[in-house]
Amino acid sequence: MPKIAPEPETGHNGAAVEIALSGAPFDLIILGAGAGGMATALVAALEGLKPLVIERTDQVGGTAATSAGTIWIPGNRQSADAGWYDDPKNAARYLDQLIGDGDRGGLRTAYLATGPVMVDYLRQKSEVRFNPSGKHPDYHHMDGAAVHGRTLYPERFDGRRLGPDFWRVRPPIPEFLIFGGMMAGKEDVPRLIHRFRSMGNFLHAGGLLLRYLKDRLTYSRGTRLVMGNALVARLFHSLRQNGVPVLFEGEVQDLIRRDDTVAGVVVRVAGELRRIEARHGVVVATGGYGHHAGLRQALMPNPTPMHTMASPGNTGGGLELGMRNGGQVDARANAPGGFWVPVSVTRRADGTSGLFPHLLLDRAKPGLIAVNGKGERFVNEASSYHDFVQGMYASHTRTKTIPAYLLCEADFIRKYGLGHIHPGTRRLQRFSDSGYIVVAPSIEALATQLGIDGQALRATVERYNRLAREGKDFDFGKGDTELNRFNGDPEAANPCLAPIEKGPFVALEVWPAEIATSAGLRTDADARVLDAQEKPVDGLYAVGNDMASVMAGTYPGPGTTLGPALTFGFRAAMHAAARAKAVVPEPPSAMSLPTIEAARLAA
Repeated sequence: MPKIAPEPETGHNGAAVEIALSGAPFDLIILGAGAGGMATALVAALEGLKPLVIERTDQVGGTAATSAGTIWIPGNRQSADAGWYDDPKNAARYLDQLIGDGDRGGLRTAYLATGPVMVDYLRQKSEVRFNPSGKHPDYHHMDGAAVHGRTLYPERFDGRRLGPDFWRVRPPIPEFLIFGGMMAGKEDVPRLIHRFRSMGNFLHAGGLLLRYLKDRLTYSRGTRLVMGNALVARLFHSLRQNGVPVLFEGEVQDLIRRDDTVAGVVVRVAGELRRIEARHGVVVATGGYGHHAGLRQALMPNPTPMHTMASPGNTGGGLELGMRNGGQVDARANAPGGFWVPVSVTRRADGTSGLFPHLLLDRAKPGLIAVNGKGERFVNEASSYHDFVQGMYASHTRTKTIPAYLLCEADFIRKYGLGHIHPGTRRLQRFSDSGYIVVAPSIEALATQLGIDGQALRATVERYNRLAREGKDFDFGKGDTELNRFNGDPEAANPCLAPIEKGPFVALEVWPAEIATSAGLRTDADARVLDAQEKPVDGLYAVGNDMASVMAGTYPGPGTTLGPALTFGFRAAMHAAARAKAVVPEPPSAMSLPTIEAARLAA
């Protein structure tokens, strides 16, 4: 299908570069057009600065474009207005228990204080808007955890508003697209699956299909954007509205230093090196080190994960720039190294392979277990994706658990789907022929194909079946928490437990991968990069996955990566704006609250 505007065949031409740089000199240079980078640039522009975004690839969005787009913002006004009030003091208690180690530098306090301000500010001054998710439980059952109110999702966006620049938004992974190009949000999925249950569902599903077919007459994919694609498109659209230039396919080689201050960048673009000055700093927001083999080996657990959900442009360049210029990688984030998700390897129609992240659609449902190389269960299958993979690594120290296997009946797939296999699928032959799944008439035959002891696997299944019939998982607690039941089947007799006893039986291999890196450059509460003496490197900021996570490798709830990316991008831009106005900000321990409070009042 034709696109409304074709991609350039050989990258940028000279004219495009000159247009992007026509606003020089710039106040703030942001390296990376992911969610964190674009949010930083947008707030900087709204505060009167002249920002420039330099993006290594030819599209915006990075990993955020393929995410759910959710942000975890305790105490947000949108949820309170909808009837789900959340006291930030409870969230602080929850994080203190989960993370421990004190609130070094006041980052957690700053995050909780600033997140709601950031959301209100962007809604008031831009097209970046979020809605309350309502019920969306935190991922750990601890004092201060919440079931409602902390999660927001981006409002749907009409990609046609971007005109010929629509193709600049990085698309979702093919495994998340329907009919090769149609997006569906979480609220769309049950209505599509059960489209014949009610007239409302049928009309909704039909409307989505008609919109998509109309889009494909002009565009390469559907323009009804949801989840991370909607967030990225809203940020990009807001940048365009505010005249913020984005220099695509720019490879930053180094930072310009002047009197111990970061004052610009050296970038290779259109085949030549350019020096671009930045009067008030440089923000590193290149997306982390997902595709940097050396940093993966150094900062991730052993064995180093083979797979990553990171955008191909996330090559660790930002961390290397920061470290060459005095920044330090935060050791607290080294142990986990990433925010984890189990993935299955898909076989695409064009012969390439892809990854399907097992977030919430299958693992919590009744009638599925996960087993290791001995055929034993090793984890609560309904736990968060991050905790599931941590369970894989813990088990792997004793028994081969990388890869692990999800095991269920073929009937389970017809009802719930499994990984890339959609619900309602009855014919599994093509998936078994491609090697995506293993299908066998008995548990013992399935074990043989997996290279697992048949008697051990049979004993595991029988033990699980007894627990399922009793309605209580005494071994791993599947179904015990609000999160488990939320992602289970509310219409089933037990939302998370059901026996596995009727063949044919199916197994799917899953591997650890990260949806984001957690180790990054150490910063203060205003996202300023800190040196070995924990003093700010003047003029250098880090946000998003280039910043050591405020969560220190823990995963409190949905939106753990994007919430901090936007929040600390906001703080970095506000700090740079104060710097430009020759206002000396409060020290990080005081959280620069005068600046934040001014932003709240302005919003």
